[in-house]
Amino acid sequence: MGSSLFMLFNFSSDSPSFYQLDYGYRLTPKDAILIQAITWKYHAPLGIPYGPSFDSSAEFYPGSVSAYGVGVGYQRFLWKSFYSTVHATPFYQRFVTSETKKIQEGFQLFLQLRFGYRMEFFNNQFYVEPSVAFNYWPINTNLPASFAKVENKWPNYFLFEPGFNFGINF
Repeated sequence: MGSSLFMLFNFSSDSPSFYQLDYGYRLTPKDAILIQAITWKYHAPLGIPYGPSFDSSAEFYPGSVSAYGVGVGYQRFLWKSFYSTVHATPFYQRFVTSETKKIQEGFQLFLQLRFGYRMEFFNNQFYVEPSVAFNYWPINTNLPASFAKVENKWPNYFLFEPGFNFGINF
């Protein structure tokens, strides 16, 4: 059972309303299946690469997107504590104006490939997993025209997303 330390950003002045809950089941010592419930709110396209446009308000949508999804994944320990994980998460999306008025709903299929390292503590009861992810969303439907105008300037993938998950084993 685990989550992401990125939930700490919920305490910032511009909270992303990011929440994540992971449940994994070990099939073998090297293989696990995962279920991940996740939700967040974002104000700009997810495909903006690192650089001057990454946090620029000039790239913001005319509102925000709230996404809600439950996905499945497979994790494989490759060598010692190094692992890779693949996730597929379908997201229901709600598009909201800057005045918080819901204008449309959409769907996104979010795929992720993650590489990381698991460190276990306290007789393997607690773990942390620093990682890097490669994200791709081949399906992203029903964006309002004003959102699509901003979205279409950027790719439908994001490379080298840092991650830092934690959890307990039982």
